[in-house]
Amino acid sequence: MTKLVASADCAIEAVNNGDNVWVHSMAATPVLLVDALSRHAESVTDVTVLQLHLEGAESLASPKLFGRLRNRVFFAAASNRELINNGQADYVPMFLSELPKLFRSGRQELDVALIQVSPPDNHGNCSLGISVEATKAACDSAKLIIAHINPQMPRTHGDGFMRFQDIDIAFEQSHPMICTHPPKKSKAAEEIGRYASELIEDGDCLQMGIGVLPDAVLSNLSHHQHLGIHTEMFSDSVIPLVECGAIDNSKKVIHRGKLVTGFVTGSQKVYDFVDDNGSVRFLDIEYVNNIATIKKNKSMVSLNSALQLDLTGQVCADSLGTKIYSGVGGQLDFVLGSQLSEGGRSIIALPSTARGGSVSRIVSQLTPGSGVVTTRAHVDYIVTEFGVASLRGASLRERKERLIEIAHPDFREALNSVGV
Repeated sequence: MTKLVASADCAIEAVNNGDNVWVHSMAATPVLLVDALSRHAESVTDVTVLQLHLEGAESLASPKLFGRLRNRVFFAAASNRELINNGQADYVPMFLSELPKLFRSGRQELDVALIQVSPPDNHGNCSLGISVEATKAACDSAKLIIAHINPQMPRTHGDGFMRFQDIDIAFEQSHPMICTHPPKKSKAAEEIGRYASELIEDGDCLQMGIGVLPDAVLSNLSHHQHLGIHTEMFSDSVIPLVECGAIDNSKKVIHRGKLVTGFVTGSQKVYDFVDDNGSVRFLDIEYVNNIATIKKNKSMVSLNSALQLDLTGQVCADSLGTKIYSGVGGQLDFVLGSQLSEGGRSIIALPSTARGGSVSRIVSQLTPGSGVVTTRAHVDYIVTEFGVASLRGASLRERKERLIEIAHPDFREALNSVGV
């Protein structure tokens, strides 16, 4: 029997000393519950908050909570990056596809799941809305589910439905969804988008990561035909391709005619697009990111980014040296799945420089402490604003030559002077 309470503060009173608390993540972050938890945490101790990337969760980083609440993070965000690198929060490197298994196996115990859902429909079913990811598994595993019922949460189709009666404590309050907007595309991003789009063919099934580079690629695909989407996430840039008919999902082997994702983030436009849209399926990330699932679609193309790349093809995507920046996420899930797909390819796209052009992202050796997310044995195509390097099956000598060709001209001589 669901207990209805008046507010987030009333709901969060059920969190006790020593609890492990999962927080619904990405743009579905239940900020009212998060802020209530940060207030409540001043009166409890030893609370661990598990999370993927959170939006609007700055209150969880308050110095007042040190020693009472500790963030345990699977994908860093701006609000907790400094805490992680100062040792005041914990970063857990893990493939996104493995996270639901961690919960369902009981290896990571969960006492409470904090979620944000749509109001129950006529059949008594709420929806996890714009973000199913690992939260479905968390709800399956947690001892207590606390929900913010938000009339502004889109009702989406797929694995995100849950019975209202399975929620233990709930409050209802209308609250705007978190909207994100990518930065304006730079000239480098536009060139990367143009080069990467030339690797995409009619009928391909696409996965894209987060940020301005995937958006730049998608903006070049309006003249393609019969594209499909099977991805862990998408944003606004997919919508024009659906509207013009470039994306119709007609060539997919599994979920033909359906756009498959684990979560979305973007403007209100993308939330309106997925609301009660039967052609979009939000599925459990253990299934979406499973290599065995991904490879079933023919001509699968994965598109991801990197922070740094060495001349042998090692891809660093979660840290800058020893400083954690983001997370492992689903990059390697899709790199492997796409390459096992019949006719599939994987693309790593990155600007050639960082820090205003003062440093090269293509380096002779990764910065000490950097984590390798995609190994040199898995890398396929690398794209910068200076072109495309095909590395699959290439020797170390050939990799060095090809990567130097797409490095920024200011750094090519220095890169050429070092061995591999």
